[in-house]
Amino acid sequence: MSKPVKAAVLSAGSWGTAFGIVLADAGCEVTLWARRPEVADAINSTRTNPDYFPGVELPQGMRATTDPAQAMADADFTVLSVPSQTLRANLAEWTPMLAPGTVLVSLMKGVELGTAMRMSEVIEDVAKVGQDRIAVVTGPNLAREIAARMPAAAVVACTDESVAQRLQSACHTPYFRPYTETDVVGCELGGAVKNVIGLAVGIADGMGLGDNAKGSLITRGLAETARLGVALGADPLTFSGLAGLGDLVATCSSPLSRNHTFGTNLGKGMTLQETIAVTKQTAEGVKSCESVLDLARRHGVDMPITETVVGIVHEGKPPVVALKELMSRSAKSERR
Repeated sequence: MSKPVKAAVLSAGSWGTAFGIVLADAGCEVTLWARRPEVADAINSTRTNPDYFPGVELPQGMRATTDPAQAMADADFTVLSVPSQTLRANLAEWTPMLAPGTVLVSLMKGVELGTAMRMSEVIEDVAKVGQDRIAVVTGPNLAREIAARMPAAAVVACTDESVAQRLQSACHTPYFRPYTETDVVGCELGGAVKNVIGLAVGIADGMGLGDNAKGSLITRGLAETARLGVALGADPLTFSGLAGLGDLVATCSSPLSRNHTFGTNLGKGMTLQETIAVTKQTAEGVKSCESVLDLARRHGVDMPITETVVGIVHEGKPPVVALKELMSRSAKSERR
């Protein structure tokens, strides 16, 4: 009999916990690392994570610890689920504790400020591991629905297809259907940029601009994402799949989306600080919109929706003014 797959999930937040549930339901032995002792204690004693999923029973194959070294011991997969802008500092601390040969799995959807690196690039830079030991999980995966074991599909991407297949097997359940992909660049950009477009659609919803505006922003946002992806060597077809269109639609249409909700509050007239104050979890697009725009400018890619979001979120531009500027851009072919 083969030994069970061991997985360390570094973060007991909403998506880390939800993906840990998936791994445990698929038969893995899962150890969650929790920053706060009370969270770890609650998971171990009550089989729930009351801060994020009260009432959701966690699998028996899952336990929690506040000791990252204990969590990572002998792990076949080390799953990283921290805010994207804190990854570098956290991983620098964790790297000496990594199990030999472990595959580092990124659940994060962002681009690092300053370096404009994708998360897999940060992992490679800090942990000094090859791309064949770095995988990405992405797609239309709203954490609360996953934790409730509602049907969902996802993409597991790695430049080494055999590693992607191993991870696919480790997280395949009756309600969670993962597909493999080798286009890590496209998958990561789809996940990062959709957060920015989710903010834009949320702002439009908050302003009461209607469904035509929403459909237009989603479609043109996907075009922006694909332009940037192609410039960075991604496969254009990736953006018509789960990592692109699928994730974008879920983010832009669900009240469970943090970025959409954040944008909605801005569109209703709340200030950035007021919106941050009422937001309990990280909305990755708030910071990543700047780094996505930085990445686009480095590669000469035009991303007007992203630029508009940066103007509203970080430059204090009133949404009404930003909308007027976006709509008054010169007319052009749809495919440019």
